[in-house]
Amino acid sequence: MSENSSHSGFAFFSGLIIGGAIGALAGLLFAPEAGDETRKKLVDKTKEISEDLSEKFEDLKETITDVLEDVKKTGSEVLEDVKKATAKEA
Repeated sequence: MSENSSHSGFAFFSGLIIGGAIGALAGLLFAPEAGDETRKKLVDKTKEISEDLSEKFEDLKETITDVLEDVKKTGSEVLEDVKKATAKEA
């Protein structure tokens, strides 16, 4: 069940980001400005969104790395405990 809610949260967040980007793009394209100004704003906004997503991806990557390290550490500790318990019984 937690997998499903985790997936739903990711889907919602992804939809929010994509929807925001589409909304910003539509706003720029339909703004009453000259074509040059609109294109410049579009390029600037695209760079801004790209940098923002890159930062978020790096944060996510860092978080996943930390979680995996914790899981490895915990797994090693549990394995050592099992080995000790097995050795005492033998």
